[in-house]
Amino acid sequence: LSVGFRTVEPLEYYRRFLKENCRPDGRELGEFRATTVNIGKGVGPGSITTADGSALVKLGNTTVICGVKAELAAPAADAANKGYIVPNVELPSLCSMRFRSGPPGEEAQAASQFIADVIENSQIIAKEDLCIASGKLAWVLYCDIICLDYDGNILDASAFALLAALKNVQLPSVTINEETGLSEVNLKQKNPLIIRKHPVATSFAIFDDTLLIVDPTAEEEDLATGTVTIVTDDEGRLCSVHKPGGSPLTGAKLQDCITRAVTRHKEVKKLIDKVIKSIKPK
Repeated sequence: LSVGFRTVEPLEYYRRFLKENCRPDGRELGEFRATTVNIGKGVGPGSITTADGSALVKLGNTTVICGVKAELAAPAADAANKGYIVPNVELPSLCSMRFRSGPPGEEAQAASQFIADVIENSQIIAKEDLCIASGKLAWVLYCDIICLDYDGNILDASAFALLAALKNVQLPSVTINEETGLSEVNLKQKNPLIIRKHPVATSFAIFDDTLLIVDPTAEEEDLATGTVTIVTDDEGRLCSVHKPGGSPLTGAKLQDCITRAVTRHKEVKKLIDKVIKSIKPK
């Protein structure tokens, strides 16, 4: 099929591929793009070395970096024994022609909300684990997720980068001096975060209301009649279903998505474990 036809009739161009159960980039309908993750020091721009944990994830051309910065703060009055996790997704103009400079647009806000929901629903970290002294001192984890190159499926890449970065975080031990009431930070003694669950997102684009393709590119998202993102945890449990409008899904189709998501969870978990094993000091 000619490039000209793709430009003039992109949807028809796609349909001809989908009829043959494949996509223009050679993938099968249920196939993810090549996925890589790098964790820790030396990831991304130099400034990220100031982070307490970081990760860079690539899904095909979509490239996302996550830096986690930990700060100390007083717990909220109504949650005296809990710390805070504050996620933020940025889609700067440099990552795609579709985004403008300035305050976060709709898609960035929706992605930040999605990540906040994943953190809440999956219990990836128990907020109680971030408390140092009840009512006095707790950790705040600022999780900044920045897209460096946008080619669709920002949610899967962001959730993956967040999980990988959190698994890389080392926090210094902090105690409160009984006499002075001041906190004392021991930078020599660092501990990893307790990651209680490993949520993984799997996104699908819906074509012509019925056909599901996994890990859509930006072009596929633009042509789709809807999208759906399934988040599962280690036990194959459903943490959330994110469906912003678009074509409705039958129960059977949704079940297909969940089955694929459970398989994807295993793939991602294996990838993270392998990378973490390779960076552990021998």
